[in-house]
Amino acid sequence: MSLNEHALDLPLFSDLPLRAELLAVVDELGYTRPSPIQAEAITPLVEGRDLLGQAATGTGKTAAFALPMLERLTDLRPARERGAAPFGLILAPTRELALQVSEAVTRYGARLHTRVLTVYGGAPVGPQLKGLHQGVDVVVATPGRAIDLMNRGALKLQDLEMVVLDEADEMLDMGFVEEIETLLDATPDTRQVVLFSATMPRRIETLAQKYLREPVTVRIAREEAVEGEAPQVRQTAYLVPRTHTTAALGRVLEAERPKAAIVFCRTRLDVDAVTETLTGRGLRAEALHGGMDQEHRTRVVERLRSGRTELLVATDVAARGLDIDLLTHVVNHDVPQSSEAYVHRIGRVGRAGREGVAITLAPPSKVYALRNVERLTGQTIEMAPVPTAADLRAARLERTREALRAELETGTPDATDGVDAMIAGLAEDFDPAHVAAAAIRLMTAAAGSPDDGEDIPVVSAPRSGARDARGPRETRGRGGAAGTRAPKAGTTRLFVNAGRASGVRPQDIVGALANESNLTGRDIGAIQIHERHALVEIPEHAADDVLRSLRGTTTLKGRRANVRRDRGFAGAGAGHRD
Repeated sequence: MSLNEHALDLPLFSDLPLRAELLAVVDELGYTRPSPIQAEAITPLVEGRDLLGQAATGTGKTAAFALPMLERLTDLRPARERGAAPFGLILAPTRELALQVSEAVTRYGARLHTRVLTVYGGAPVGPQLKGLHQGVDVVVATPGRAIDLMNRGALKLQDLEMVVLDEADEMLDMGFVEEIETLLDATPDTRQVVLFSATMPRRIETLAQKYLREPVTVRIAREEAVEGEAPQVRQTAYLVPRTHTTAALGRVLEAERPKAAIVFCRTRLDVDAVTETLTGRGLRAEALHGGMDQEHRTRVVERLRSGRTELLVATDVAARGLDIDLLTHVVNHDVPQSSEAYVHRIGRVGRAGREGVAITLAPPSKVYALRNVERLTGQTIEMAPVPTAADLRAARLERTREALRAELETGTPDATDGVDAMIAGLAEDFDPAHVAAAAIRLMTAAAGSPDDGEDIPVVSAPRSGARDARGPRETRGRGGAAGTRAPKAGTTRLFVNAGRASGVRPQDIVGALANESNLTGRDIGAIQIHERHALVEIPEHAADDVLRSLRGTTTLKGRRANVRRDRGFAGAGAGHRD
């Protein structure tokens, strides 16, 4: 069955149990038929069922839970009966996603006069407190700020009717599991719980088993193409030392010359550094991460779709929701954290029978992760050497040769520009082949071809493929005690006045910092947990902004925590002691 034929099997929006005001807004937005996730989820959600939903990026998950929430809100709480306490709570991992969801819910609920409030860390709490006091129907929140407002008595959850966890896998990756459980435990037993996720690792299923009651499970697989339209994705991994990853990426992309690609990076800092490196090589690359507003995001994506840029360098979170049919390449600057995340990324290419390419830059220590992907997918990831400087020079000359051949075969000589006469004059004194070679060398120099003289060491995969079995992010010294060492270059260390005695874990610190500041979970480096304090590494250039954002707002294990620059490191053996 083709994609168009499958679309005809879907109901119309007018066939779904949605009131006229919602259908009018959907019609204004130009939608006639729901996407598969919307078709499967909306009816059971309107009926009040709990739901566990999985669907790929760009499939319409927001409308799948927002429309039923607004329908139930109007049924259970007519406008004249609405008070201050919210009807629905939507949790999102980052402020950017929270703002996007809030914008969508506001748009869908415009004709119902729905009161929507977005609350997130890193912003003044005063306006958020005022908005909750004035009354709101739907709160869209990041977990840490929701906990803070609940502890202040401003976010009242005792009358909540519906809770949605959006991008639940991302929230758990960022260490928000305890905040999520605290919030869910504070809601009535009668509330409806909806969990949506792009991937479905075991820990998501465990969370669902604990909090969802006889849920409807909706898993929307990617469309299976008809014969002759099967995805064709060439998967290649380049083994490279971690310190040479970005340099190797530049070489690989110049060799591949993608027409439209997304390069995935772990952190915003990586996104900016990679973008700068690629543009320095003459590649048209643009950055996309959570520090950019929606208007900028829209412009960047449109430039990629229109061919005005070749490369979109993005974090996973920023790329959520992007659906670009004409992508030719997906590139992993780092090996994704899970096999499911890898599969989710590469599913963006090779659609409708077109060929696609998936490229991963991998240090030898991460080869085990690629083997896990191969076991999950049943497909082989080819290992290839990084192109050498000689390889790139040969590729550039080949492109020049093809361009010259095309010009000579199809171009019309222009006797008025004087070029032919100049060449003829030079040929009287020099060999024509030497004249052509000199012209190409001058052209190459004028074009500013990148200097690839630096050697990238050749590395091989470790035989065992053994992985580090220690806990995430936490560094340990002798006897399992948290060690004290100098911060890595380019980072600084923060001191947090809460540690093991308070039950603090690395994921608690990651969640608190990512929620209250502009950092993402992947921006945060090594964390050392001591008995009564913790030390955490963050990028040096972001430290002042982070500390301003955290002033008076950080909550760990339900208690306020002070965060400042660490002053205890003064060389080997120095530091705070318990």
